[in-house]
Amino acid sequence: METSMSPHSKAPVRGFTLIEVLVAITVFAVGLVMLGSLAAMALNGTAASRYRGMATTFASEKLEDLNRYPSWDPHVCVSSGSTVGSLTSDVQLASVTCNGITDTVDYYDDVAISDSAGQVCETVSSLSSGSEVYTSTCHTPAGATTTTTSGTSNAIDVGAIAFHRRWTIEMNEPITGIRRITVLVTLENGYMNPPITVQESAVRP
Repeated sequence: METSMSPHSKAPVRGFTLIEVLVAITVFAVGLVMLGSLAAMALNGTAASRYRGMATTFASEKLEDLNRYPSWDPHVCVSSGSTVGSLTSDVQLASVTCNGITDTVDYYDDVAISDSAGQVCETVSSLSSGSEVYTSTCHTPAGATTTTTSGTSNAIDVGAIAFHRRWTIEMNEPITGIRRITVLVTLENGYMNPPITVQESAVRP
């Protein structure tokens, strides 16, 4: 006797529904967005660490520069009051008399770091005889160092990483006979939000 197979004897083959596919795509898309966000945060943190390290170096550099002056020099002397300079605004062309010597002093400057033609250049603004002077020191891959001075900001500054420095000098701080020098460095380019700022202090006689 012949038997026939029922058309319902095989298990039905079931595929993915449209809703399941959409849910899977949504989960995958959310995962990609989160991964991209984590990568962006990591890159931002790396950049912030780099700029903060540079700002810290420039703050220490300015403290060392100011520490080289003798105690009677107008650049580190407070002839009247208890404090000269400012951390909130640029103080320039201040006439300071100390130990019978009068000089015009700025309490801020700018530092620009650029990479041009394989050489790394640092440009610092300063005051000389009442006029702004830009001094650029460049280091070549071969180890040579060149220094140029100009009365205007030059092409080396274009596209450079720029920092602004302000400082104050306080007499009899933290104790009588000691002066405290405080330097504030701010990243000027707007690469980071909020801006990178570093403040350092040192004491000297």
